[in-house]
Amino acid sequence: MLTACTGLVEEKDDQDVVVASVDVAMNARVGVVAEGNMRDNRSGKLRSLTSGWKTDWTRHTISYDELRWGGPPRDGIPSIDEPYFISNVQAASWLADNEPVIVVDLQEEARAYPLQILIWHEIANDIIGNVPIVVTFCPLCNSAIVFDRRVNGVTYEFGTSGLLRNSDLVMYDRTNESLWQQFTGEAIVGDAMGKHLAFLPSSVVSFGNFREAYPSGMVLSRKTGLNRTYGRNPYTNYDTVGNKPFLFSGTIDPRLQAMERVVSVSLGEIEVAYPLTVLVENGVVNDIQAGQYLAIFYGRGTSSALDASQIAKGRDVGATGVFDATVNGQILTFRDDGNGIIDEETGTRWNIFGQGVSGSLQGTQLTPIVHGDHFWFSWAAFKPETVVFQSK
Repeated sequence: MLTACTGLVEEKDDQDVVVASVDVAMNARVGVVAEGNMRDNRSGKLRSLTSGWKTDWTRHTISYDELRWGGPPRDGIPSIDEPYFISNVQAASWLADNEPVIVVDLQEEARAYPLQILIWHEIANDIIGNVPIVVTFCPLCNSAIVFDRRVNGVTYEFGTSGLLRNSDLVMYDRTNESLWQQFTGEAIVGDAMGKHLAFLPSSVVSFGNFREAYPSGMVLSRKTGLNRTYGRNPYTNYDTVGNKPFLFSGTIDPRLQAMERVVSVSLGEIEVAYPLTVLVENGVVNDIQAGQYLAIFYGRGTSSALDASQIAKGRDVGATGVFDATVNGQILTFRDDGNGIIDEETGTRWNIFGQGVSGSLQGTQLTPIVHGDHFWFSWAAFKPETVVFQSK
């Protein structure tokens, strides 16, 4: 049997061969399964852990030995299903300016989801305008990802399954209890097998960044109906470079250290990882991938959620943004002049959200490119063919 992320999984017995293939253009499994019967070949331990679930275990695109129990049972890490939002001013009474938040700007409405809350819940089901979204955070992979919850006319609500794959959160939907991989947005087990959630642009930045760019923006409240020590990091020192990832049994890609942070981008068949060290050194990277002109921004002032016991005291790891570098048909070249990000062509100054804040393009919004800020080991496990960017 081939291992995870090779692009092909085969499961054989005397009579049946089931093949799950990969859509190479997406560089991820799509779960298109060949004609034939699939088998519920879970181990005894997995059967015991999932006893009573309504999941159709005969439908799967992965080998069940890739799933590991994370410790808590299903919904033991409770999702936020009725999020309540407050103003920036109200949130400032308990949220420090350097604390990381996941920002979603959708249909002219901006919301911030503090990691000091999501680190305890991992999933928030929400609706912005008329778009149902799910905001997810897997601390073990440092993966903050936002999806549209609609697939083929069905709107799903998600919870935590208690299972991990490649150390990454495996979600389940409450419609038919299919399992979904957070990192890829793919349904890997159950009736929804092979379906994909659509990624939505988002960024992890400081609360101070959010307040400045979106003064009327709203912030997820600590009023979740649950008693958690919001503000405390239960994964103290986890993101120290040199540490080993938790509950990961795969091979670490040796090109970078496992816990190094990378800015990740997927463009058709091209997967690229930009080491955070490169961004820290340069402030901006101008690049071309798959014919796309890219601008990768970096700004200081955002604390790690996975360092100190109190998130507000975490070391500064900064924040990133990835954008289309073309504005009105003109390709812009960006640099960090020591006071922030400026483009060479117009002299416009830009913030971490790709908003022109002064100069001739003030008020212009660069088109965001979906990106992630992940640990290297996790990105490489799911995207083994990724290109690692190197400074010229």
